Parts: sequence; C-alpha cells; structure tokens
Amino acid sequence: MEETTESKPFNVTPVLVTFLILASFFLGSLTTKVQYLEKNGSQALAAAPVLTVDNQPSDNAVPAAPPPPAVQQATKKPVITSDDYIRGNKTAKVTLVEYSDLECPFCKRFHPTMQQVMMEYGDKVKWVYRHFPLSFHANAQKEAEATECAGKLSGNDAFWKYVDAILDRTTSNGTGFALDQLAPLAKEMGLNSSKFQTCLDSGEFTQKVKNEIATGSQEGITGTPGTIIIDTKGNTQLIPGALPYDQVKLLIDAALSQP
Repeated sequence: MEETTESKPFNVTPVLVTFLILASFFLGSLTTKVQYLEKNGSQALAAAPVLTVDNQPSDNAVPAAPPPPAVQQATKKPVITSDDYIRGNKTAKVTLVEYSDLECPFCKRFHPTMQQVMMEYGDKVKWVYRHFPLSFHANAQKEAEATECAGKLSGNDAFWKYVDAILDRTTSNGTGFALDQLAPLAKEMGLNSSKFQTCLDSGEFTQKVKNEIATGSQEGITGTPGTIIIDTKGNTQLIPGALPYDQVKLLIDAALSQP
C-alpha cells in the first residue's frame, strides 16, 4: 500500500537488541504457562471468573441470565396522530412507538423482534413506526422519505411492506440499500414507479421525517432503535435499544397487567 505520511528515520540496532531480550522473556513465560495448563488445565479454566451484566465477577463459570431492564420513562408521552402509520389493532391496550433508522444495524436486528411481538400479542398491542435517521447514515433520510411515498401512493400496508423490505435487504451502516433501488423496489411492490420517483424527488416528506426526529428527541430518544411503551394509564416505558424478545416481553406483560 502506498504510504501517505513520511516518518522520521531511527537507529535499528538498539531496537532489535531490545526486541530480542523481550522476546526471550516472553517465550520463557509462555512455556511455563503452557506446562501449567497441560497439568492443571481443566481446574484452571473452571476457576476462571466470568463477568455478569453489571461487570461484577461471578462465582460460577456460566453467566446468569440478564435481569429485566431498569424502568426508564420517556421524557414526554408520545401523541398518536392521523399521520402515524400503525401496525395492528388501533384500539389495542398497549402501544409501542418505535423510532428507527433504516440503515441502523441494531434496527435491522430489532425488527424481527417487533414482528414477533405482533404475532404473539395480536390485538393486545399496536406498533407505531416513526423515523429517526442518524446523520452519519447517508441513505437513511431518503429511505425514510421513500417509505412515506409508498404510504402516500398505496396506504398503510404499502408503507409497512416497504419498511419490511428495506430492513430485510439492507446491509446497514449507512449505504446498505442503494438509493437508485428505491424506485425499482416500489415497482416490485406493485406501485407506480414514475409517481413514486416524482414524490421522492420532490422532497415532499423531507420535513415530516425531520419533524419526527425532533419529536423523538423531545420524548427522550437519543439513538436507534428507541421504542416507547404506553400502557392503558398513559404511563411510559423506554425500551433501550435492540433488546431480545424475552426482555421486551417482560416490559409488555407489565404494561398489560395495568388495570
């Protein structure tokens, strides 16, 4: 590889001598450790401490299951409006408002978890999707606008189908789904690709996406995915990131248990 910086020259001989001395010491130490492990390997490994989720040493070699996440409320309760896209029963007892970035690898990981929630809980919960594209993900803003164009042309189901498709296909981290494939994806879904492209090029939904970022920030969202659970009493619970299904389930069950 071509060098792009020029370094100051140095005398090789003293460095080489020092290296040989250190290498000899390391080799001797390594030989001693290997001999010890060959003799006491299983006992030594069994005694090795492991770290629990709070970074404290455990007495057992097998780490315990992580505890449920600590309760963290949103700084402001989300208000659901007619502009929101909702998956599930609109009159469900519990609402999950997810702020997501279509190029975020953790959002891609969390999406199947939310899909599982909808399958398992049915009419008991509803899922609201809002945009929170991060500035360092180059394609995320335009991809968010594309989902809005899909929704404009063919309604709620088309919006969700488009979201599902991008998160399924992107390799994430900023440019995982090419912008020149947004219109072909719309056509693949049966949308009018010409009208879709016109919508996308017009920037019609640029401000809506930016408004959702601002709203999410006011509600306590600082990264993606950020999901707020709202129970029947209007209490909120913030899901911090891409938690596994089992932990999300604990939070939903707690919300559903409210009288």
